[in-house]
Amino acid sequence: MNTELNKKNAIAFYKMAYEGNPTKAVELYVGETYIQHNPMVADGSQAFIDYFDRMQKEFPVKSIDFVRSVAEGDLVALHTHQVWPDNDEYITMDFFRCDENGKIIEHWDSIQQIPKTSNNNNTMYK
Repeated sequence: MNTELNKKNAIAFYKMAYEGNPTKAVELYVGETYIQHNPMVADGSQAFIDYFDRMQKEFPVKSIDFVRSVAEGDLVALHTHQVWPDNDEYITMDFFRCDENGKIIEHWDSIQQIPKTSNNNNTMYK
């Protein structure tokens, strides 16, 4: 298992899909099956493509910063900071499981909106 390849592929996959090209992301980085644990998205590559195509049409201007990535065995964890229209900010924690060729075959995520105020001076992403 090549953990560095898995991290590289997970980041490239997520960035490409997020920035508006989920079809190419699937072609390059997804394995034979794609299991989805986000309840907003069905299993399978086409459901993933449909979801990100819709996000691109509805929200063409958005940004993503990959804050950190961690890989162990066949799993990759990505911590991102996302900014959506009207300066609406989110933190995500995404987990990807890769096959023996570094292709993504499973995904879990947790998304939290960044509140306008905080009881400390720490950011949620640095």
